[in-house]
Amino acid sequence: MATLMTGWLIPMLVVTLSHCCAATGPLSPPSHPKCHIPCDEKVCSVIQCTWDPRPDPKIPIKYHLQWEPANSEDGHMTSGNSSDGFIHREHFSNHGELRVWVQAWNQHGSVKSQDVVFNTEYIIRPPPPTFSSSHQDHLEVHWSTICDELQLSVGACEVRYRTEEHQDWVWYEDKLCDTYAVSDPQPGTVYEFQVRCACGSSLKSNWSVIHRIRSAESAPVGEVDVWRDCSIHPSRYDCFLTWKNLSISQARGLILGYEVSVFYNNGTVQVVNASAVELSTLSVYDEMMWRLTSSLKDVSSVSVSAYNALGSTDATHLVLPTPGEEGNDQTIDLEMQEENLTVSWKSPSHSPDNLKQYVVQYKECPSGQGFDWIKVDSSQTTALFEGAFKKHTSYQVSLFAVSNNNEVHQLSTAIGYSVQGAPPRVLSFQVFSYTDTEAILFWEHFPCSGHKGMILYYQIGVNSQKVYNISVSPGHGNKTFKLQDLNPGQDYKVWIRAVTAAGPGDTFTKMFKTLRQKKIDLVPVFVVIGLLALLISLAFILLCVGQGESKVCPLMPQCIYEKVPDPSNSHIFKQMKHQINEPLSWICNSINEPNPKISLLEVVEMKSRAFEPDGLTSPFVKDECSRTNSQEDQREDPASEECDRTDHRCGRKEYSKMVDSDEEKVDCWSSSEEEQCTSGYEKHFMPSSLEILAD
Repeated sequence: MATLMTGWLIPMLVVTLSHCCAATGPLSPPSHPKCHIPCDEKVCSVIQCTWDPRPDPKIPIKYHLQWEPANSEDGHMTSGNSSDGFIHREHFSNHGELRVWVQAWNQHGSVKSQDVVFNTEYIIRPPPPTFSSSHQDHLEVHWSTICDELQLSVGACEVRYRTEEHQDWVWYEDKLCDTYAVSDPQPGTVYEFQVRCACGSSLKSNWSVIHRIRSAESAPVGEVDVWRDCSIHPSRYDCFLTWKNLSISQARGLILGYEVSVFYNNGTVQVVNASAVELSTLSVYDEMMWRLTSSLKDVSSVSVSAYNALGSTDATHLVLPTPGEEGNDQTIDLEMQEENLTVSWKSPSHSPDNLKQYVVQYKECPSGQGFDWIKVDSSQTTALFEGAFKKHTSYQVSLFAVSNNNEVHQLSTAIGYSVQGAPPRVLSFQVFSYTDTEAILFWEHFPCSGHKGMILYYQIGVNSQKVYNISVSPGHGNKTFKLQDLNPGQDYKVWIRAVTAAGPGDTFTKMFKTLRQKKIDLVPVFVVIGLLALLISLAFILLCVGQGESKVCPLMPQCIYEKVPDPSNSHIFKQMKHQINEPLSWICNSINEPNPKISLLEVVEMKSRAFEPDGLTSPFVKDECSRTNSQEDQREDPASEECDRTDHRCGRKEYSKMVDSDEEKVDCWSSSEEEQCTSGYEKHFMPSSLEILAD
């Protein structure tokens, strides 16, 4: 039992003793005090000492500033919890020595710092000097101190200066007394001066207030930094001339204004005076940049020069590129934070000999808020912008090449963000059109002001089953996507969202229903087939009509024409000098003779039996002369002629014979001669005279 008690009591004692030792251990001594006598313009009334307290965070500590004359033990002290203390004027003299230290104590003990011994004269810190006068021509300044009032000699002084353009101080320490002159100052430049001095062997004073003076002016030098500010949106592409103020070292004085010459494509020139003294509607000035209010449309080139009271700079020329010639062949890399933007690119393998410089430009979207450019030498491949770049804001960065002729060519463009965020909901998402198995989706691309980050792709989901990743084409507007292999007559739920490096944005959901599949209607099919057949028939007929002297259409089947006689092969028609219309002319268009003659068609009454006045019959066929005489009699009687025509109203059968008008005066033929003159065509197709008589 005793062994067990000993086993657990010993560790507890060790822990308890460690805490006690830590709580009651020695205090860390404070640092040795640093003392000086601050003086105002009239008196030095107190000694101020400071030290590093080095407090213990667990136990509060009190500090005592203690001092005594160096050759005496008559000491004094002040107490408190702060890190400084004061020795008032009644406890020291201007030329005596003091020993000073700091005592720290708490409930567990005390500890002291190292002692410091000093002469009170050496720790006097006089007030800063005041500038009394300055000279502009040779840039000289003068100042004064109160060392005499403190009954001290004037000690050494230090001067530092800088220009407004460069914030780095230039120090000069050469035991100055009350004056300093800048050698070879920049003309027309504002200089800032500060000075501090000691009194005798005392400490140096604090720096004086800044004293500003402008050096003498001269004519400005260098070139004006001229560029163009163009809108980001191609739909309303427009450019304006812009330029930066001359640097102070180049201005060499007060710039009174800028002279701008605008050269148009039609040969006209416009000169604009952008005054820095009087406001004008032709130009505006904002934060170190100037801008013409008129557009650069139809402008070929511009030139700008700055002037002051003593002269002007050489004109800076800029040849404007033709809209639409922008390229994107060069790749640029962006490293963008909220404080700065670094742009880098590779030097082209075939760099042109006339390359003068590169221009790197950034422009905030929407246009007109953040805009700047830097011109670098042709040998450089990096550019650095410093400034405050906004979160979730799109910046368009462009790289340009400028030739020795000041011609501008755009090489590349990229989009950058200092900090990216999730994109907003897609704009105007809708189902544009759909059928039974397909649907076309439509949505608007984000404007640059609404991206909040670089959009990597779009996601489209259908009924929580399929998700499509749609790539993004930079610079394109509205987007479309076709859904395929859908089911007819089914409800669908489709959604879309954009995705950036920060993650996906909110979804936009739409509902639609595909069309039902329609049955094929046979009636329209038959109508179409009938129309096609009719068109083919008309085409055959037109082709037949278009044949030359052919009497039969070659495209029609030959069986149609096997038993149909062609009257043009008849001997009668061959003997006719006057041509009549053929019966088949409505089927095949025959080629008429060049000079057709009209044949006379006469109707002759053919009687089977002739009755004589005595009532006896006689042969029907008489000689042809008597037949001709009877035809002449019939011509003289119009009534009989009208009745003899082929008309069933007369109650008789008629026979028509075509007689050529030229043959009327020819001698009559006999029946034997007619048989001899008959061709093979008449023998084959037409009845003979005997066959007619037999009937």
